[in-house]
Amino acid sequence: ERQRLELRQQELRARYNLSQGGYEELERVVLRLKPHKAGVQWRFAGSFYFAITVITTIGYGHAAPSTDGGKVFCMFYALLGIPLTLVMFQSLGERINTLVRYLLHRAKKGLGMRRADVSMANMVLIGFFSCISTLCIGAAAFSHYEHWTFFQAYYYCFITLTTIGFGDYVALQKDQALQTQPQYVAFSFVYILTGLTVIGAFLNLVVLRFMTMNAEDEKRDAEHRALLTRNGQVGCGGGGGSAHTTDTASSTAAAGGGGFRNVYAEVLHFQSMCSCLWYKSREKLQYSIPMIIPRDLSTSDTCVEQSHSSPGAGGRYSDTPSRRCLCSGAPRSAISSVSTGLHSLSTFRGLMKRRSSV
Repeated sequence: ERQRLELRQQELRARYNLSQGGYEELERVVLRLKPHKAGVQWRFAGSFYFAITVITTIGYGHAAPSTDGGKVFCMFYALLGIPLTLVMFQSLGERINTLVRYLLHRAKKGLGMRRADVSMANMVLIGFFSCISTLCIGAAAFSHYEHWTFFQAYYYCFITLTTIGFGDYVALQKDQALQTQPQYVAFSFVYILTGLTVIGAFLNLVVLRFMTMNAEDEKRDAEHRALLTRNGQVGCGGGGGSAHTTDTASSTAAAGGGGFRNVYAEVLHFQSMCSCLWYKSREKLQYSIPMIIPRDLSTSDTCVEQSHSSPGAGGRYSDTPSRRCLCSGAPRSAISSVSTGLHSLSTFRGLMKRRSSV
């Protein structure tokens, strides 16, 4: 490419009998005249276009301040305008996502679908197709006005809406379009701002999706570690009715005086059939030890194996495990607790649903 340009330069110099200095002067004049092909840049339309490219960080480079005062003002304007613009696009993107989620939920209900909930995958898919549609609409419009190919126009839209802004393709730079085509100017401004909002909404969804996945994994790991540390491994009602447990949580509560933190962490490992204690303990947990026990526990047991001191031979006290109901405190066997839990499981789930609805 460079050799071809140098050969073309020699041909022009020989044809018009130009010296090296004259040819370089001609180059400087042509380059300085290039921004003025679209008309006067620093009228309102051109200045507004320049301001958009500054605060959106597109930065085509098709126009730039030439005076020192203009450069100083541009720096302060960018420091103030860029953060506000980013906040604006973030806020608009969140509201667009909320509106789309609401409309999709209503559409699912209108179609009579069994599950009308809108998942994150649905939102990401809709956002992706919205971005593709926005790029295609802009490509069709700019290929018509700028006489570009569809691929060139699509490339321009992508570089613009991702705020890369190479400047190799810039709209509104032909035939004094800034002064003679007000409809095209208005469309370009609206398209850039709207397209940036749509792209921002989609990127917000993607980032939120990855953050949610990471948070879910961390929460699951934290709950697993906390349960193993505080409660150990508990089994109830197996084989011959034996149960194996560790008294880590009990000893921690007795030694450290953790109060409700240790007690309710241990109790909530079992979803008690006694709904009164279950709801009280869940309420305590929300304010004392959040993210320790998952809300969607599917297994239930009416009895908890607890360690208590009982007098033994010679007046000594020994820690022996026993099974007691969480509400009444009466001792029960492992087999009776399991049978009671299995018998009242359906009734308990109905009660839980009614309480949740209230």
